[in-house]
Amino acid sequence: MSAKAIESGKGGALGHLLRELLSEEEEEPSQSSSQASDGSSLWKPPQRPHQGADGSGSYPRDPPQSEDSNFYHYAGMTAAAVIGGVMAVRAVPELLDTMGFTRTGISRSSVAANMMSSTARANGGRVPSGSLVSNLQSKGATGLSTPSNILLGSAGALLGALLWNSSSSSRRTQY
Repeated sequence: MSAKAIESGKGGALGHLLRELLSEEEEEPSQSSSQASDGSSLWKPPQRPHQGADGSGSYPRDPPQSEDSNFYHYAGMTAAAVIGGVMAVRAVPELLDTMGFTRTGISRSSVAANMMSSTARANGGRVPSGSLVSNLQSKGATGLSTPSNILLGSAGALLGALLWNSSSSSRRTQY
């Protein structure tokens, strides 16, 4: 039987009885709502939090959830990923040059010169092929290969997206 039928009285004798039972429950707030008069417990589903007209939750500081906020979140994450990828591909050659691994060779009094000196002392006066110093000097002189640039760009994009996601989620919880 529907609630409308009970309220309108079209439910016959059963409708009248149900109306009385429902009105008694509303009038007696002192009686425990989790137990019936015969001692058995009544299960009531938990109430959902109140949703505001703007889509926000019941907590007054919750920001409104709308389609636009999702769009801006993902647009920002995409932009951060692109910027992170480009920066990673551009930064590594600059970092190698700054360390002293240049196109013309290892710079004097640089980190690269100290690394080369330590490696040579440890290996009897020569820098072995395949060592870290020789690989970095090779990349500094010739640049990075395409697979290396793809790997760097992907890592930078991932880092940019993760940073955007963590900063935007901390902004959402500050409200």
